[in-house]
Amino acid sequence: MGRDGGEVSRRENRAAFLFLSPWLIGFAVFTAWPLIYSGYLSLTDYDVINSASFVGFDNYVELFSDPKIALALTNTLLFTAVQVPLYIVVSLALALLLARAGRASGFFRTVFFLPKMTPPVAVGILFLLLFNGQSGLINTGLGWVGVDGPSWTTDPAWVKPGLIIMSLWTVGSSVLILLAALRGVPEELYEAARLDGAGHWRQFLSVTLPMISPAVFFIVIVNTIAGLQTFDEAYTAFFGAGNTTYGNDAALFYVIYLFQQAFQFLNMGYASAMAWVLFVVIMIITAIQAIVSRRLVHYEGGASR
Repeated sequence: MGRDGGEVSRRENRAAFLFLSPWLIGFAVFTAWPLIYSGYLSLTDYDVINSASFVGFDNYVELFSDPKIALALTNTLLFTAVQVPLYIVVSLALALLLARAGRASGFFRTVFFLPKMTPPVAVGILFLLLFNGQSGLINTGLGWVGVDGPSWTTDPAWVKPGLIIMSLWTVGSSVLILLAALRGVPEELYEAARLDGAGHWRQFLSVTLPMISPAVFFIVIVNTIAGLQTFDEAYTAFFGAGNTTYGNDAALFYVIYLFQQAFQFLNMGYASAMAWVLFVVIMIITAIQAIVSRRLVHYEGGASR
């Protein structure tokens, strides 16, 4: 029996590896190898045309003296620091409304999620149409209430706020995640809170937020990583068509500058070093968020951990 059981176990293991092999091959070819190769390229001077020449850590040293690195990283961090909390607040507000929508919630779930299906390039073009300082729909609407709208696409002070507002176009997926979390909160917890005299606001703070905190934490992590890699919409709106307005520097995010170095200037080694620096920054920020979450995130069956 033991020998037969061992043979069955080996067959199951082989079958498991067989089913996993497409993913393992894809991971090795499209993720692991590019990651390793980019690490090598970051230590070289490589322009695609000529052979790579080893330069050690010169690319990393150059990063600290490149003023555009500081500009792009600052733009990216500011964008992410404002966009992620606002994204969470809007998503949660819409999820709370949907939770009270009753039978109509199915229709509104679809409506909220549809913009997520819009290609990012189309969103970038839509940004230019909506936020045009002279004829855009946003400024036209502000004009109806007597407000003189800013130059969203040319004034450096308003470029990032405009992009942040436009990013809220795609809150649909987060709304659905939070709605599912809200519906998973046990009703008896609200009943107990009401018996203790808690009002709606106290119930939200003491019951709703702790119970949905794992979902909120997940959305924070995912959107922080996405914010640090912002590219499509900003590039389409400000760089894709050769736009040279002075508002470009305000929209120069880190990944856009990395793209320029790699595919416009063909500085593949330098761009690879930039990619590794971004990877380290994302890992550090994610680790900090994970540490902070131990005090703030509540898991069923126990306190925050």
